[in-house]
Amino acid sequence: MNAFSRLKLGDEKYPALTGIRALGASVVFFDHFPPWANAHLTINVMAFFFALSGFLIFRIYYEQVELSRRWLSKYFVNRWARIYPVYFLLLTLAVCVQHDLRPWVLIQNYTLTHGLFYPSDFIIQPSWSLTAEECFYFLAPFFMILAKRRGLTAVFLAGGAMLGATLAIAQLPTRFLHTSGFVLSTTFFGHFMEFFAGVSLALMVIGIEARGHIATQGNRWTKAGLAAVLLIVIAMLIVYGHQPLHQGIVILLNNFLMPVPIAMLYWGLIRENTWLSRLLSSKLAGLLGRSSYSFYLLHALVIDSFSVPFLLPRLGSRITCVILTFILTWVASILLFLCYEEPLNIFIRRKFRSKEKWVGVRETLFK
Repeated sequence: MNAFSRLKLGDEKYPALTGIRALGASVVFFDHFPPWANAHLTINVMAFFFALSGFLIFRIYYEQVELSRRWLSKYFVNRWARIYPVYFLLLTLAVCVQHDLRPWVLIQNYTLTHGLFYPSDFIIQPSWSLTAEECFYFLAPFFMILAKRRGLTAVFLAGGAMLGATLAIAQLPTRFLHTSGFVLSTTFFGHFMEFFAGVSLALMVIGIEARGHIATQGNRWTKAGLAAVLLIVIAMLIVYGHQPLHQGIVILLNNFLMPVPIAMLYWGLIRENTWLSRLLSSKLAGLLGRSSYSFYLLHALVIDSFSVPFLLPRLGSRITCVILTFILTWVASILLFLCYEEPLNIFIRRKFRSKEKWVGVRETLFK
């Protein structure tokens, strides 16, 4: 009970966005382990996570950013404390289960550089997105300074220039970045627009909060965002219904068009008091949202190493196995969050922060 009370569920600055993390992680689970074989979803769930990361990093750090050794060291410690301890634990567990001891594979996975090389050997399959996230975290201070000095357009142009440079590198005969398709589908540079949507939203929120209360009447942005997301999903269904699959259209819809309705939806969830924002702001959604990172990394390991080889043959029913796995994975993720992820995160930040509290304090309002 003490651990639950310290979480202060529902007290986040934007609680509905915490709930989005739980919803997104659940959708990823059912895409990887659908109740009916081969019934995979066509929605680009990672775009929701990448846009959320862009929003949170800029909203938390933008107003205090400075290119000093002290600020950067604390920024990177905060990011490392949030991401790496859980990843290290589960990756080590996966290595022990899978017995994959190839040195180069271990180096790439433990350094989170595995998402920059093709073919990629992901010991934890969903961890490809962590490479994209880490690239954004590394570049975010530069983007924040650029936004302060030159405006949002300069950030967009910088991201476009980086995408162009990586696409040029992809033409070389090397495993690094390897092909244009790999860059666009797997790396941060190909997914830049999704992060940029969150960055744009954060700067809009900062501006409107500086002028007063952000809440507004109505539900038009929430409804418009949901409708636009649905249209993209319908378009994806149409594209996937025609073979051979046109990868260029898939990339256009997922990477460059989907971020717009996601930003509209998040704008509505932040500002409008709707049934959806209230549902996503509930204490249960908050607890699941806080535990969603552990769930995201853990679910593939549970599915591949336990549910499919052992649980499914014994239960005989795929639907029952999927539902039971879903519940058990959430329970394990909550325990992992409460007993390991959050305590270690707090310990590391306190250990390295010393008496300086001006970096990272506000992050507790969001995560």
